[in-house]
Amino acid sequence: MSEYIIIKGTFFKKGNEIMKNVPKVAAVHDISGIGRCSMTVILPVMSALGCQVCPLPTALLSNHSEYEYFYFFDFTDYMEEYYKCWEKNNAQFDCLYTGFIGSEKQINIMIEIINKMKKDNNPLIVVDPVMGDHGEVYKTYTSEMVRKMECLVSRADIITPNLTEASILLGKKYSGETVSIEQLKEYLTELCRLGPGISVITGITTDEGEHINACCDKSTNQYWKVPFEYVDIRYPGTGDLFTALFTGYLLNGRVLPEAMEAASIFVSKAVRATYEAKSPSSEGVLFEKVMRELYTEYVSYKYSII
Repeated sequence: MSEYIIIKGTFFKKGNEIMKNVPKVAAVHDISGIGRCSMTVILPVMSALGCQVCPLPTALLSNHSEYEYFYFFDFTDYMEEYYKCWEKNNAQFDCLYTGFIGSEKQINIMIEIINKMKKDNNPLIVVDPVMGDHGEVYKTYTSEMVRKMECLVSRADIITPNLTEASILLGKKYSGETVSIEQLKEYLTELCRLGPGISVITGITTDEGEHINACCDKSTNQYWKVPFEYVDIRYPGTGDLFTALFTGYLLNGRVLPEAMEAASIFVSKAVRATYEAKSPSSEGVLFEKVMRELYTEYVSYKYSII
């Protein structure tokens, strides 16, 4: 493997050492006070990986919406003015990372911001197209929002959908979380045809019973898979945690499959620690218990080419 990885024309040294220049990441997510998801997950783990996380909120919540009661403040009408202040201060970013976006207007705002950034310093664009799970589209998502999400995805360098979201983006009927490797490769290829150079699909069960995350690099036409430990319980925020880690590792110079594996290992350990602690699922994963794992030097990797 090469000692260096190129992201947006910049060489980053491969390995665990933090880069001399701290990557600046514009993180476009909601802020939920309780529940370990979105910004409250992204900020600590990416900071621990040596990134400066600059929040651009989409909404403020007392806690995530899976609790019985929650307060919600829509930040849509303030996002453009918020970002304009960044522009006036000549703020430049190495990466823009978007997660849950709550309205068609917010998607339009993000498309406009990305278009501006691409003309400026052309940062790495990471889109986690949060639209649904387990075969169901989230109730807040309309058909027009799905169409707009396709436009957002077309401007991304990297996307990280789950299998439900991949099916939605490709206009395919969801056939369950179990897929063959050939079908998986077909999905990854078609996702890259939408525009991104790299597509990742998370939370897959193969028809041989293996639990994996998988990715495709369009520039090299290579596909990789990474096994992960499966725990049969759902925790909110695990997708946010994976993409934040994956992006942070890439910005620190890990090559693509290594970044995917390191992120997968951390999420698995956080899920296992949460399960063993018998913590309520609404609280999300207890990632704080395994934060030291972010600094683990992996002697060998288990990813493989598919």
